Amino acid sequence: MIDAFAKDNLHGRLRRDREALLWKLDGLSEYDVRRPLTATGTNLLGLVKHVATVEARYFGEVFGRPSPEPLGRWQDSDGSDQWAAEDETREQIIGFYRRTWEHSDATIDELPLDAPGHVPWWSEPYPNTNLFAITTHVLSETVRHAGHADILRESVDGRTGLRAEHERRIDEEARAAHRAKIERAARSAASVKA
Repeated sequence: MIDAFAKDNLHGRLRRDREALLWKLDGLSEYDVRRPLTATGTNLLGLVKHVATVEARYFGEVFGRPSPEPLGRWQDSDGSDQWAAEDETREQIIGFYRRTWEHSDATIDELPLDAPGHVPWWSEPYPNTNLFAITTHVLSETVRHAGHADILRESVDGRTGLRAEHERRIDEEARAAHRAKIERAARSAASVKA
């Protein structure tokens, strides 16, 4: 009973956070979804591509169910899964992510939570694991990167939130006042410590 509840709950949250990550691309230009928004080059479309690759590996290779999508060998990873090349379209990357969902969902649906898996890129003594641990791990990765995407999107156009239906109109004046209040508190605290 608890296994079915845990599996459904984790899977439901994974589905929710996948959609949240994709929503961060809505309404943005090709440049804005691709441009580096941090010193290390992190960008919105790259986050989607990276999470798709991570999910494809964990719900595929780990359980002997290789992704139908072509993936390079994990040993040869060079960071190219973290940004979109000029010849990769937004639609291709989103399509890859959605097809990965289908494959991952089949793995989650067909295997019990205690199904054994093996993660060759995890060091000893951790490579032998199970579906519960992998689902939790992939959910954590997705949430982490959806949070990155939320901050990146806010820096592009001020939009925030988990889903479109919860989004509110941006009150620029109230937002500026709130930010100024936090800035004053930071400066005050810094001057007291000095």
